[in-house]
Amino acid sequence: MNMLSGSKFHVLHQQQSHYSNPKIPSSSFSLVLNNKAFHQFHATPSPYYKFKYLSMKCSNSSISIPSSSNDDGSELFEPDPSLTNEDLKPTSPSQRTLTGFEMASLWVGLVVGVPSYYLAGSLVDLGMAWWQGIGTVVVANMILLVPLVLTGHPGTLYGISFPVLARSSFGINGAHIPTLLRALIGCGWYGIESWIGGEAIFLLLPQSLKNNSSLSNYLPWLGTSPLEFFCFLGFWVAQLGFVWRGIDGIRILEKYSAPILILLTTCLLVWSYVNAGGFGHMLSLSSRLTSSQFWSVFFPSITANISFWATVAINIPDFTRYAKSQHDQIIGQMGLPIFMGLFTFVGLAVTSSTKVIFGRIISNPIQLLGQIGGLTTCFLAIFGISLATITTNIAANVVAPANALVNLSPKIFTFRRGAILTALLGIAFQPWRLLRSSESFVYTWLVGYSAIMGPIGGVVLADYYLIKRTHLSVNDLYSRSVYGAYYYYKGFNVAAIVALLLGILPVLPGFLWKVGIASSVPDVFVVIYNNAWFISFFFAGFLHWILSSFRSKPDKYDVGGESLLSSSK
Repeated sequence: MNMLSGSKFHVLHQQQSHYSNPKIPSSSFSLVLNNKAFHQFHATPSPYYKFKYLSMKCSNSSISIPSSSNDDGSELFEPDPSLTNEDLKPTSPSQRTLTGFEMASLWVGLVVGVPSYYLAGSLVDLGMAWWQGIGTVVVANMILLVPLVLTGHPGTLYGISFPVLARSSFGINGAHIPTLLRALIGCGWYGIESWIGGEAIFLLLPQSLKNNSSLSNYLPWLGTSPLEFFCFLGFWVAQLGFVWRGIDGIRILEKYSAPILILLTTCLLVWSYVNAGGFGHMLSLSSRLTSSQFWSVFFPSITANISFWATVAINIPDFTRYAKSQHDQIIGQMGLPIFMGLFTFVGLAVTSSTKVIFGRIISNPIQLLGQIGGLTTCFLAIFGISLATITTNIAANVVAPANALVNLSPKIFTFRRGAILTALLGIAFQPWRLLRSSESFVYTWLVGYSAIMGPIGGVVLADYYLIKRTHLSVNDLYSRSVYGAYYYYKGFNVAAIVALLLGILPVLPGFLWKVGIASSVPDVFVVIYNNAWFISFFFAGFLHWILSSFRSKPDKYDVGGESLLSSSK
């Protein structure tokens, strides 16, 4: 150790990379020699595939340590093969091509779809007036816009997807927990969207085939008729062609389908305007709720509307990693409350008009199109519904599960393989049961899974902004070194996992009551369940922040049993 006599080493950041000397921090540190700064390395969001050594002379002796930067000061990138493949690597500058307009177009493709229409129609079905429904949707999406933009920030800054971002908060191995939970919900949504597309195919079938008793009879064990199930499978298969093209196919599909979907939506609004005798008649349906009843519906409806896009808000880095800049991703995200508000108006206005036109409320647009009838209408209906369903389904419900599976095992899964497995699991969710009624769709499905999405979002954002202060080491996100910044305890961040579980726990009694497993629960658990996303989001985030403050941080590194580095005063 004589060669280090008279030298003083100051550790600024104790983050490790798997390729470096395990006793010397490599992600960002300063070496102070004779009280003068010798060299400093900074982690940056631009990874490079090189590896160099820096030679230092100390008291006529020299040591060589791995350098964690290039000549331009950027961080070197040497990923562990078990943690990366082409789909998980940070995006390069040439891949970051999404403009604000294209990000907004993505939201048009996501928003304009049957589930969004059905959600809006469900609010009328539950007793709200049209203006109450629009207010509920806009308020919910303005709230959601905040975590949406905040979660999108690291995707654009570091070029990383959500599974990689989750490693920073949950640990290299612990990241599988939130990503797989998000993936399961995505699989459920994939099944729902595919069922809706299958209903559009069923609409076009000749009446003689529908009257076939052997195919049209309801089968209790299946939960639907064989004919409807085969239509579902047909649409399920038809989507696989777009899935196979990957993220580039999704971007092209969303970009060019947006204006078509807007045009078709406008046509539906014009039809209802003409047949209902103007907006005065269309929007004449008043609220059927008393003041107390309205508030009992309003809060779970807010939660349901937030939950509707809370899944995408979690994995939005999967898209923002391709954005040109933070400005582009923020401008693009602004499309959500705008387009959701406009499309909600269409859904609520058309649904309200069905009371005037048909004498009853029809909240399901496919059933409405079936009532309208006519060959031209049917063809336009199946084209519009299919296009809307595919654009929403692939972008919102395939990307996240596929990336989660790639993150689980990069050697086995590619994006395509993950997407195929997502589609298969979508069948297992039996979506026809989830869409049985407005109440089961809103209160059971949407509010129910918000208890999972809320705490995941709370933990990730609290970790990134309050604990990491937006500073991440790209190297350590792809390193299994026990000295890595995100290795924590055997690859698991116990604080984040505990916060996630405790964030879900208070909502569980209300969920069990809602699905009929528990016969009754105290009123406080009903209130918690109706506000599941809010309570779980803030509780889990706060708890993670508190628990993380107790985690000890090493202040010295030993080489050969001797103290080599010590913190300077």
